[in-house]
Parts: sequence; C-alpha cells; structure tokens
Amino acid sequence: MKTAILTGASKGIGLEITKRLISLNYKVYGISRSFQGTSYEDNNFIKIECDVQNTSELIKVLDTIKEKEREINLLVNNAGVGYFGPHEQLKIKDIQNMLRTNLEAPLILCQLLLRDLKKSKGMIISISSVTAKKVSTYGCAYSASKAGLTHFFTSLFEEVRKHGVKVTTIHPDITKSSFYDALDFTYEEDEDAFLLQEQIADAVEYVLSNSNNLVVNDITLRPQKNRIKRKVKE
Repeated sequence: MKTAILTGASKGIGLEITKRLISLNYKVYGISRSFQGTSYEDNNFIKIECDVQNTSELIKVLDTIKEKEREINLLVNNAGVGYFGPHEQLKIKDIQNMLRTNLEAPLILCQLLLRDLKKSKGMIISISSVTAKKVSTYGCAYSASKAGLTHFFTSLFEEVRKHGVKVTTIHPDITKSSFYDALDFTYEEDEDAFLLQEQIADAVEYVLSNSNNLVVNDITLRPQKNRIKRKVKE
C-alpha cells in the first residue's frame, strides 16, 4: 500500500480524489481545517485537522506522518480558495488568504517532502485552475495565485525529474462543487456547462496509471460550453 498526503480533503474535489486514491490502494492522510460535515469514513483515510496557512503546525503534522510511514509516495496539493470582483474591492485579508493557501502552502509542502519523494521516486499532483492560463477579469488575484502555482511546478519538474519524481498540474475549468457556495456566481445547470468532481479524480487516476517512463506534466479540463450565471440576491 502506498501513502499519499492530500490537502483540502474534507469536501469537494479533494474528497473525491481521496476516495479514488483509496480505491487505488493508497493510504490517504487528508489535511483540512475542519472535517465537520465529512461523513466519509475509511480505515485508510486518516483525517488531520490543520490550516495549511499555519506553517508551524503543518511542519509538526508532516513530521508525525513521516515517523509513522516508511515512505511517502504522493503529494496532492488540492486546498484552494477564491475571491472574485474588481481588484480594488477585494479585502486585503482575502488577497493574502488566496496567496497563502493557493501558492505559499504548496511550495512549503514540497520543500518539506521533496527528500521523501525523491527516495520513493514519488509524484506531486497539484490542482490549479484554467484561469492560470487565460485572462481572468474580476479574478486577477485568484488567477495570479494559480498561475504562480502552475509555473512553479513546471520549473520544479526540471529540477527533480533526474531523481525520478513525477510532477503533474491539473487545470480544471468550472466544476460542480462547493467552491461556489460563498461566491456570487456559479455554474449553469446545463450538464454541458460544468465538469464533475469525479472527472477531476479520473484525471488523477489517469496520471497515476501511466508507465514509469511517461510523465503527464499538464492537463486542462474544460466543459463543452462556457457558461456561468450570477446568483439572485434574496
């Protein structure tokens, strides 16, 4: 059985990827700020409550995992947060929250785990966003955090490939998930206008199933139709 560490594991895409990894015979250490409301249980799903922005606590968590496990085979950077609107209207704390969660935390996690992943010839999979690759009006800061994430892992692969470490970044477009719960826009109900969480997990499984000599560095997933809708204010 292989060992994975996954952030943002309590719901949405992260929980769906967790379920898929367990079906692929992984033990998953899932990190999230809270697992309240997470009903999924499995002996190979170890829930760890930790805010990835709390660096000192994150270091302690990883040290504990390393003490328990012979090797670490997979890191999945999934935790993410987004705030949208004209840039001058964003709260400073929200900009900091995006940069720390979407970009800083994955960089720190990689720094802390790279030696272990080199030993196991393991893999890093990161969930970025299609906004990393295009103009994102009213999402400038969010797309910048995701573009930084994508660029970091593009460069990191060139650094670690000689050690046998694989690096993949997945760029989903609008996905039917809890990400939009607190936003003023969401996906259209037309089934051709959004991705499913299971399809992101499919992409993860595809990456993991390839031969040792093949690395899929970049996957972009988009629905057939490009539509969003504004929520009606009550």
